[in-house]
Amino acid sequence: MSLQYRVQMEQDWAAEHLQVIRTLMERSAVYRRALAPVMSFAGFIGIAAAVVGHFGPIKSVRGFVFFWGGVSMIALGGTFLLVRRQAIKDQETIWSPPTRRVAQALLPCLFVGAAIGMMMGVAFPGSDAPVIDFQFLAPIWVILYGCALHSAGFFTARGIKLFGWAFIVAGCFLLFALPRAGLAGVAVSPHWVMGFFFGLLHLAYGVYLYFTEQRRSAT
Repeated sequence: MSLQYRVQMEQDWAAEHLQVIRTLMERSAVYRRALAPVMSFAGFIGIAAAVVGHFGPIKSVRGFVFFWGGVSMIALGGTFLLVRRQAIKDQETIWSPPTRRVAQALLPCLFVGAAIGMMMGVAFPGSDAPVIDFQFLAPIWVILYGCALHSAGFFTARGIKLFGWAFIVAGCFLLFALPRAGLAGVAVSPHWVMGFFFGLLHLAYGVYLYFTEQRRSAT
């Protein structure tokens, strides 16, 4: 590879990178509007899933993993449709360079979370054991999801990074607190943990974005 070719490639990469950053800055308000319905939708799904999971027959580690894996697929599918609708409304391509940046930022931590879930649900010897005995699984998912949000926050609204930090800090606290609560005879359902973080917090953030965006539009 010649030096001139390498220099040209680096210049092209730098130009594309600057263009992506410029586009992200210009579309920050659009992304903020799109996040409100996405977060609200994910929140409703998470709360409903927590109620079904807690009061339903889903009590084993295997059932917990596959149930919440299915819930995440529903949430991702709905999110894709909402983002696609917003892109069509704004006459933009859905798989644009900024969107690819966000997806690349989210993917590593989400992949690790899925891999841990598959290991616990399929390959782990105690996958048929009660999920209440494996309370660390939900906090690990919470932490990894927070890391994914924090990474995506470098390419979206600034509040996403803070939202991610809330998941990370709270997940670390739960890793410390839940086993001690179990030893003290206080059993916290992992379904409620999932419902609080992936349901209630998403819904609250979606409502916050909706009303703050309304105030911005009114001024």
